Amino acid sequence: MAQKRNLLYEGKAKKVYQTEGEDLYIVEFKDDATAGDGAKKDVIESKGIVNNRISSLLFQMIKAHGVDSHFVEQLNDRDMLVKKLDIFPLEVVVRNILTGSIVRRLGLEEGVRLDKPLVEFYYKNDT
Repeated sequence: MAQKRNLLYEGKAKKVYQTEGEDLYIVEFKDDATAGDGAKKDVIESKGIVNNRISSLLFQMIKAHGVDSHFVEQLNDRDMLVKKLDIFPLEVVVRNILTGSIVRRLGLEEGVRLDKPLVEFYYKNDT
């Protein structure tokens, strides 16, 4: 089983570790939650466990339909083993309730529940 070595990256939702394998990494899903570009921070118990499970299931589903990815396997509740890759910096935001940046950006009413989820795509660039 792969073992965590050096921490290579830590973001809002994940940590990425080297393993003994040259092109294999472990992604650890965190319980941290942020809003407002990091202005609000909190911890949601088991968020990382849920995110790891959902991500693992999605990667397994796309693999079953012939789409390869970096995903190798789910190691435990919080960790997945992945292959090295060059990241495509795309962020996908799914909203069921209007809140945060979309309210400010479009002048909408805070807290309105949507009939259908709204999916937004962003170029992920922290600068």
